[in-house]
Amino acid sequence: MSERFARNLTELRRSKGFSQEELAFRASIHRTQVSLMENGVRLPRFETLIKLSGALEVSPAALTEGIEWEPVATVTGGLKVSDE
Repeated sequence: MSERFARNLTELRRSKGFSQEELAFRASIHRTQVSLMENGVRLPRFETLIKLSGALEVSPAALTEGIEWEPVATVTGGLKVSDE
């Protein structure tokens, strides 16, 4: 899941022509956070997701595209990440 989010974030940032530093400034977060998310080390908290989507002028759904939750017959549930 973090790899898919990382790919979405990186592609959207590059499509806007932003450096990691520029995106961090626009989203009011630290550049290290952007780097960690783009490298698949961290996923954003909800507040950070909203800040990133605002800075990139996209919906939060654009950042989470291809990441879906599927209920399973266990207590823990499950996540499905598409290979698109």
